[in-house]
Amino acid sequence: MKQVCLSFDIEDWFQVENLRGAFPPESWDKAELRVEKNTRRILDILDEKNIKATFFILGWIAERVPGLVKEIFSRGHEVASHGYNHQLNYNLNTETLRKDLEKSKKLLEDITGIEVIGYRAPTFSITDEVMTMLKELGYKYDSSLNDFPLHDRYGKLSGEKSNGPYLHSSGIVEIPMPLVRIFGKSIPISGGGYFRLLPFAVFKRLVKRYLKQNDLYVFYMHPWEIDKEQPRIKNVKLTNRIRHYTAIEKTANRLRVLIDEVPFSYERIDSICSNISIRGER
Repeated sequence: MKQVCLSFDIEDWFQVENLRGAFPPESWDKAELRVEKNTRRILDILDEKNIKATFFILGWIAERVPGLVKEIFSRGHEVASHGYNHQLNYNLNTETLRKDLEKSKKLLEDITGIEVIGYRAPTFSITDEVMTMLKELGYKYDSSLNDFPLHDRYGKLSGEKSNGPYLHSSGIVEIPMPLVRIFGKSIPISGGGYFRLLPFAVFKRLVKRYLKQNDLYVFYMHPWEIDKEQPRIKNVKLTNRIRHYTAIEKTANRLRVLIDEVPFSYERIDSICSNISIRGER
């Protein structure tokens, strides 16, 4: 059975790596919070389509707007962790990394009253060390492996990879981001910037092609990607501005159309973890 998991990384516009030069973490409390309105727009689209999804929520956000976390949970969606402070994991020392993973999990569990089992690394900065810590801290799955070799920020995992879920040597289930092979090259079709930068007709074709060959497709997006009214920051590199702002005025409608044109079973990631066959790492 073909399954689709929609996932949303809940962070605000000023917390992304593309704007980090203009907004270091110590400046975040002075920036305009726009995440509540944009996340609710996503929740309304999901209600409209009768779909449940997984929300990887940044601890920094949860601490400041716990009501948003409660609303995501009360509307039937999975609450999972996106870490606490949205820093690249491989740039953190062991103690700081452990505190980040532990603090975000506890925050979300205190707000919802249920166990948080899923994690997605900021900017997909996953490492084997992170996977080991996730296991020690009680997480059950990770959805951070984006094995696209040309991206300058993504992390890596050792061992054999799979297009579908597999068991990492740490004991954590890995739910990787989808890639398609075109002319011998791996092309990401997971969502995010690729959803905005690729021509939409091409993106939809590649997703349908992927689902012909695979049983599970995982999509991700951020609330700021549907916010055409967000501040436009000019004092960062041109390439970063292109990555961040391209087609944000079209993204909400593209999400609706993608759901309509990919009519498979839509599931939360936690629900598929217990039902799908997991291949052990060799």
